[in-house]
Parts: sequence; structure tokens; C-alpha cells
Amino acid sequence: VQLVESGGGSVQAGGSLRLSCAASGYSYNRNCMAWFRQAPGKEREGVARIATGSGNTYYADSVKGRFTISQDNAKNTVYLQMNSLKPEDTATYYCATDRGASGRYVGMGCVFKSWGQGTQVTVS
Repeated sequence: VQLVESGGGSVQAGGSLRLSCAASGYSYNRNCMAWFRQAPGKEREGVARIATGSGNTYYADSVKGRFTISQDNAKNTVYLQMNSLKPEDTATYYCATDRGASGRYVGMGCVFKSWGQGTQVTVS
């Protein structure tokens, strides 16, 4: 299982960024894909989740109405569109899937087992 994130960067408050997560090494259909984030000194936080089979989504209250998770099944890629960014959104953002065996983290209705390397988002 390999997850490769991209799209992070620095942006001013109120701006937008789109993160991408390209998945490979497993069957993409019917699995949970999600975005987590972790800021220095803080616990990992589940941001958004999508069930790749049904398209069902879940959002943390802190991002609801500002972030949108979506997917391109043909590209085995999940996106996180982040609008109206705030300084408190600053963190390293990680993509995760319930496939593989690199760990076990229960959250947002799934058990996540593989993670990407992370991409930094800084909002000033």
C-alpha cells in the first residue's frame, strides 16, 4: 500500500488549497480514505473521510462547510479542497486508508491501517 500526498503549501488566511492523495498497491474500491492532520504539540485529528464505494462522507465539525473531500476513482486519488483557511488549520496533513498493515487507528467510522508521508499546510 502506498499513499502519496501533494498540494500543501503556505497561504494567507481566507485562502484555499487542494490536497491530493494518490493510492496504489491495493484495490481502491470499497475502502475508507481519509485526511488527518497533526499540529505540533497537538493530537492527530480526523478531518474528513470518504467511503470510496458509496461516496459517503464525514467531516469534523472544525472543517464542516469549509473543506470538501472528493475522489477520482479512475485515478485512485482522493482530494481535500480547503477553503476559507484559518491559522488554526496549520498542520501536517496525512492521507490514510483502511487497507494495509502499517498501524491501526480507529476513527470516523473506519480502522485506518496505512498512512502517507504527510504534506505541510501553513496558514498565516
